[in-house]
Amino acid sequence: MSVGRDITSVVIGAQEDYKKLFYSEPKAALVVPVTLGPGYGQVKMGTALARNDSAAGNDGKLMPYDPSTITGAEAYTPRAYLVQSSGATASTLYVTLNDSYKFIVGDDVYINDNTTTAENLGAITAIDRTTYTHMAAITVTTATGNTSFTTARFAYIALEGYDTCVGILQKSVDTGTGVNAKGAVAPMILGNCVLYTGCLTNLDAAAKTDISASTFGIYTYIK
Repeated sequence: MSVGRDITSVVIGAQEDYKKLFYSEPKAALVVPVTLGPGYGQVKMGTALARNDSAAGNDGKLMPYDPSTITGAEAYTPRAYLVQSSGATASTLYVTLNDSYKFIVGDDVYINDNTTTAENLGAITAIDRTTYTHMAAITVTTATGNTSFTTARFAYIALEGYDTCVGILQKSVDTGTGVNAKGAVAPMILGNCVLYTGCLTNLDAAAKTDISASTFGIYTYIK
């Protein structure tokens, strides 16, 4: 049920900057339909995408690609930042309730921060969203190593496949957040196109290598 506002006010919202994605003919591009996983909110047109490569869970669904830079300021990423440092040899990790809906039991996850080498934690075995009102506890198969991943270093967990770009989102979609996270169906650009560089999000050097893209000034060409 929708509830109205209880005080006289106007919500303007953020200004939307409508950009043109294609420089080349859009119909000539190689485009395929994909399903984005839940919990990433609004994902903007031109966002680099990655694929969930888990053995189970939401295997095969798409998510925003994770850029190699980790400053805490990156937007439209697949990250679920920890709300408390992992500690050494930890198999239970804590993220916000909303971020926990990016995952389901069976998903394989990695943990990373801006200093420590990323570690494969294996599959999620349990997600507890009821014990705490401000965070969720995610239990994984493989405990972290002896080095703690810390909130001061922007520690986060993400689905396996998070750091390999597979294509570019052709239109903006809403995957939902928190309990309302449902995912989205969208077109993904694979190649044979020239796009405007300024409309691309998180397409860093590693992502360009993944999808055979190159940039020339304001244009980015994907073979």
